[in-house]
Amino acid sequence: MSRPSILHVDMDAFYASVEVAKDPTLRGKPVIVGGQGGRGVVTSASYEAREFGVTSAMPMIRARRLCPHAVYLPNDFDSYLAYSRRIRAVFMSVTPLVEPLSLDEAFLDVSGSVKLFGDPPEIGRLVKERILALGLTCTVGIAPNKFLAKLASTIAKPNGFLVIEPEEVESFLHPLPITALWGVGQQTGEALRKLGLKTVGDVATLSRRTLERAVGDALGRHLHELANGRDDRVVVPDEPAKSVGSEETFARDIDDSEEVLRELLRLADRTAGRLRAKGLCGRTVTIKVRFSNFKTITRSRTLDHELDTSFEIYDVARALYRMLDPDRPRIRLLGVSVSGVVPGPPKRQLELLEASDGKAAGDRRALAAEAMDDIRHRFGADAVTQASLLEEPRAP
Repeated sequence: MSRPSILHVDMDAFYASVEVAKDPTLRGKPVIVGGQGGRGVVTSASYEAREFGVTSAMPMIRARRLCPHAVYLPNDFDSYLAYSRRIRAVFMSVTPLVEPLSLDEAFLDVSGSVKLFGDPPEIGRLVKERILALGLTCTVGIAPNKFLAKLASTIAKPNGFLVIEPEEVESFLHPLPITALWGVGQQTGEALRKLGLKTVGDVATLSRRTLERAVGDALGRHLHELANGRDDRVVVPDEPAKSVGSEETFARDIDDSEEVLRELLRLADRTAGRLRAKGLCGRTVTIKVRFSNFKTITRSRTLDHELDTSFEIYDVARALYRMLDPDRPRIRLLGVSVSGVVPGPPKRQLELLEASDGKAAGDRRALAAEAMDDIRHRFGADAVTQASLLEEPRAP
């Protein structure tokens, strides 16, 4: 087995930690970030809040019961993205081989960086120091492969640092429960427990053929390799985004078509902004709908051209929504996303009819989108919006 040169870096309570970095008076206090409405969920909880049993994805109502004295804050995704970019710059300062998994974690292959920065543990400590300079903490796991590095960082949290040498793999890995293996969920775990398997070591000593008969050939081979500490996946840098989107869970179920269309426009506008911020465009528009009975459906349409403006995305999303059964249940969640993404902006065909200023409708929409992006960048995300999204004044 190769020497440990794969780092898994995972930020500690990332969204909550960013809020503390923005406002140092929050340091040491329980901080809970997430949707503030009646159906909101916890996005991130500081470790002070976790001591009271608060966890990510927990309903906010339950979090308030468990930790009523916490500081509750709404999500500030612009700040989280900005900090994520600064963290990514730290990673890129030590190696070009960075595989982001989300805004707050990534794999790094530092095998080619040792002549510049020292051995992998030294590089790991350097990463921690540079992230600490941003006002944040992270946990670093270092191992011969991605599976072991991810396990190391998980076990070392929070603000931890753990190196697994090749000769330590068996003693580290085998005592762990079978759920430590990627791919072991409730169903697979039950199948393994029926064989009397409780630990990773139990799985490692079982013959591969027996595993394949119990859980299927592909999964059996996969689990046998992991249980023996083997994972041949390489760090893949800059994997392109597969889709860009936005979704919203409503404080109350909605049913009125006019209200639904307004929300679709809002989500299309948000998705378009994120596409352009990433320098992307795409051809496939998807809407996601979760009904009051929790049934979730998606509907998609692929166009013969790329798009990146809210007007274009909304046109497709609106058409997809109008194809739904009119007798459907009330709606709990809506989402709009664009996939089939490629570097943008899209190539726009000349339109047959032009306005009096000589510009086609597509060109004018693109210029309007650029102007909105500029205003939002300078004055904030809420500085400008679609006129149809402005609330109608209520009659006295």
